[in-house]
Amino acid sequence: MHKHNSAPLVLVDGSSYLFRAFHGLPPLTNSKGQDTGAIYGVVNMLRSLVKEYEPSHMAVVFDAKGKTFRDEIYADYKANRPPMPDELRSQIEPLHAIVKAMGFPIIVEPNVEADDVIGTLAKQATSQGIECVISTGDKDMAQLVSEHVTLINTMTKTKMDLEGVVDKFGVPAELIIDYLALKGDKVDNIPGVPGVGDKSAVAMLNGIGGIHAIYENLDKIADLDFRGAKTMAKKMEEYKEQALLSYELATIACDLKLDYKPTNLQIGEMDKALLKSMFTELEFKKWLAEVSGDADSYVDALEDTNTEQTNNIDPQSESTTSHGEVFDRSAYVTVFDENTLDDLIQELKDADYYAVDTETTSLDYMQAELVGISFATAPNKAYYIPVAHDYPDAPEQLSRELVLSKLKALLEDKQAKKIGQHIKYDKNVLANYDIELNGILSDTMLASYVLNSVATRHDMDSLSLKYLGHKCIGFEEIAGKGAKQLTFNQLSLDTASAYAAEDADVTLRLYETLRTLLDKQDGLSDVLNNIEVPLSSVLAKVEQTGVLIDSQMLAQQSQTLAKRIVELEKQVHELAGESFNLGSTKQLQHILFDKMSLPVVKKTPKGAPSTSEDVLQDLANDYELPALIMQYRGLTKLKNTYTDKLPKMINHRTNRVHTSYHQAVAATGRLSSSDPNLQNIPIRTSEGRQVRQAFVPQEGYKIVAADYSQIELRIMAHLSKDEGLLKAFAQGKDIHSATASDVFSVELDKVTADQRRSAKAINFGLIYGMSAFGLSKQLHISRAEAQNYMDLYFKRYPGVLKYMESTRESAKEKGYVSTVFGRRLYLPDINASNGARRKGAERAAINAPMQGTAADIIKKAMIDVAAWIDGLSQQNEIIMIMQVHDELVFEIKEEKLDTYIDKICDIMQNCVSLDVPLEVEAGVGKNWDEAH
Repeated sequence: MHKHNSAPLVLVDGSSYLFRAFHGLPPLTNSKGQDTGAIYGVVNMLRSLVKEYEPSHMAVVFDAKGKTFRDEIYADYKANRPPMPDELRSQIEPLHAIVKAMGFPIIVEPNVEADDVIGTLAKQATSQGIECVISTGDKDMAQLVSEHVTLINTMTKTKMDLEGVVDKFGVPAELIIDYLALKGDKVDNIPGVPGVGDKSAVAMLNGIGGIHAIYENLDKIADLDFRGAKTMAKKMEEYKEQALLSYELATIACDLKLDYKPTNLQIGEMDKALLKSMFTELEFKKWLAEVSGDADSYVDALEDTNTEQTNNIDPQSESTTSHGEVFDRSAYVTVFDENTLDDLIQELKDADYYAVDTETTSLDYMQAELVGISFATAPNKAYYIPVAHDYPDAPEQLSRELVLSKLKALLEDKQAKKIGQHIKYDKNVLANYDIELNGILSDTMLASYVLNSVATRHDMDSLSLKYLGHKCIGFEEIAGKGAKQLTFNQLSLDTASAYAAEDADVTLRLYETLRTLLDKQDGLSDVLNNIEVPLSSVLAKVEQTGVLIDSQMLAQQSQTLAKRIVELEKQVHELAGESFNLGSTKQLQHILFDKMSLPVVKKTPKGAPSTSEDVLQDLANDYELPALIMQYRGLTKLKNTYTDKLPKMINHRTNRVHTSYHQAVAATGRLSSSDPNLQNIPIRTSEGRQVRQAFVPQEGYKIVAADYSQIELRIMAHLSKDEGLLKAFAQGKDIHSATASDVFSVELDKVTADQRRSAKAINFGLIYGMSAFGLSKQLHISRAEAQNYMDLYFKRYPGVLKYMESTRESAKEKGYVSTVFGRRLYLPDINASNGARRKGAERAAINAPMQGTAADIIKKAMIDVAAWIDGLSQQNEIIMIMQVHDELVFEIKEEKLDTYIDKICDIMQNCVSLDVPLEVEAGVGKNWDEAH
């Protein structure tokens, strides 16, 4: 045998990974609705392989179209496989193009399978002294494992050598073909011998030998130790022809005549231009960043960052973007002395507008300490003022107090126009130093979000790449990852200045690029300038104020919940007849579907019965066990997320909890919140409402919650212009009773509770695009009856049907829908070939204008209420403390309750003008639950 080389030949079973990536990973599409998930999965796997093995020779092998020699042997070979879905077929051509552009040899041999090509090349390689790694998810390939051939499944990160084959299958690699021939393979429709399973196959193969030895010694089978051994010989005899055919079908051909050899499979140069074009088209932003950078080779682009890489960033480097703009980091200035600072302040005063960005020690705005501040007045004209870099031998810097005292007037000047990226964070950080950041002209994160909320993530690195074609210095590149990650004050000033000044430079250029794009679209600049940017400052104040929490009450609730959770677990175990881990999906699947034989509502991508929330909810309607498990999950989540966690989140300086509101996350325009998430505290359970009881006011104040009543239904009436709905709202009727009266043809005062409940389900169902099937499930009635209800509804309210139909058509034509105020939601899947995704996009098209308009209305209300509070002589008598969905929450001084509640309701009801009146209900209490 020849001496084996250190770098192995890597052979990739492309077809195996293509199918597994398609079926095993969540569906992924770009903003045009093009399916990209399988491409992403396979390319990701190839990158991992290259990173791990650093091969010089490699091939990616795909099955060719059409039949193979196995179909000639056995007409039913792979007959069980459904035809390839269009969503997968459409990804094959671009994937092949990417593989080639990555420099990897690609092989598609007609009349044979990828397995046969791989088997032949592996055999040739080992005969020439070359180690071979086969990357596949196909168990049949275990027959190729030898001393010099290893299998690796990159998706599951498992390797299989000779020992691994025995561990997995119970037989050595040389008996895998025999094992497959006996057991059969449902996936490939290899028949095998009926009645032979894992245990019997392993027992026969280890006890007697391969399939041919077994047929020469059928009398020995009865003496083997497995269930059914006594009658197995007869079965084997009966199905001999089938077993031998199966052996032939399962055998990978290792003797193909190929026009190339392993030594020809050298990895070539990467075609960066083509990859850049394809990654842009498919919207693989991280990989686009890598090929847009200056990596010399593909392996370089894959290297993990670490703290030692701090010195690898050249602060002086230049890069040219795809837009032809030059980023010259050598032009950036680090401000070390007062004269330079004074000159900068004068330059900022003279500028029409400038970008500002803070560098800090933490992402938590309440904990963050200012390390430095950067500005940009023009492209490449960027500055960084360090104030607190404290690593050993750090150069002397101006003090934080001096810098902020000199900048305070400028930062607080309402006429000096500032631009930021997520500027609410900077505003909050500066507020900790008694500086109110005013004069906010724009926020590039919000500009991108308003332009297209679903086209990209809205962080600076993503925006720079998408809109400027420029790869920013990544924070992990300079600070490292994980537990060893440095904070900004620990970074060397050369590196920190390049990073910080670049942030300001990029922000300024993004503002100019995005402003141009927004101005070309009707109404979008208004949404940004009149809603999102002013709201950002309102939210900053709400965040800084925080919410008062009764931590003792929460501690008691945690104890009560712990007892109830233990009781529920005991009940579940008794009902199941055994103890099991309620957190284990596998054990839950076994109990529900194997042991208790509950109906399988939905399957996971891998074919196992799903135990997801919606499935358990569905089963809970008819079965006690899933209902108890739902209760258990709900209480466990409540305890972990709120009653245990909230007291730990109280800020030691303010004694309050400070959430973060996110304006650029939910696609429709709604706000979300995190740390803590105030939007998700359950309101339909008594335990959830008890958590709200721990949200309390300061001494001498009450909590007031002001909530828009049925706002989305009112918006539906406004958008559809349906006369019946408009009239019902104008007359102040109970809309669900009015709908029931119209649909069921009964007098308004004769409407029963059940009829009102059905009407309510229809009203709310329609605004979420619910089908008759969905309505039938919700009301527990037949589909035909549900369809009849909907037909009656549309007959009574034809404007609603017309609106829904025209909205779907408009969405398909334009690719987006709009709110009343011009906000857009783009729907990439509205014309998708996949029916489920297309239907989902159609439902979103109906709902988004209503949900988005409701979001816009409460945002406008917040801006107006905040402006009114700012104008009060005693601003501390009323404080806005929360926004949750359609509700604003305040702390109000007890003696001013009536005056201020009337004013809040008035502002909220009149902040916009629709064809129907808006109604606001306000509640008062000694806690949030009482007020809601």
